[in-house]
Amino acid sequence: VQLQASGGGLVQAGGSLRLSCAPAGRTFRYMAWFRQAPGSEREFVAAINWSSGNTYVGDAVRGRFTIAKDSAKNTLFLQMNSLKPEDTAIYYCAAGPSVILSAIRYAGSYNYWGQGTQVTVSS
Repeated sequence: VQLQASGGGLVQAGGSLRLSCAPAGRTFRYMAWFRQAPGSEREFVAAINWSSGNTYVGDAVRGRFTIAKDSAKNTLFLQMNSLKPEDTAIYYCAAGPSVILSAIRYAGSYNYWGQGTQVTVSS
């Protein structure tokens, strides 16, 4: 399974970006976005239950980022608004066929990962 993440780039603080992730033709119980800044651990950003559409967002981005899906196109999105310099990181999409709700914030719960897309927010 290959996940293709796209949409990263350079943006000024306060700006917006939308990331996309195409999971190559199949669905999973949960899909998620994580991010990793240099010298830091991979951090949970948001997750979505593919069948119910329920969403879960990390504390650092709540109120600014929204995770969504297009079921017809089998595509995952991350809408990022009010970006801050501390949002600068490589953003990864992840998918897990057997993730349980209590473990959605842990990177180790996900079996498949995209290659990452760089998001840089300038001050």
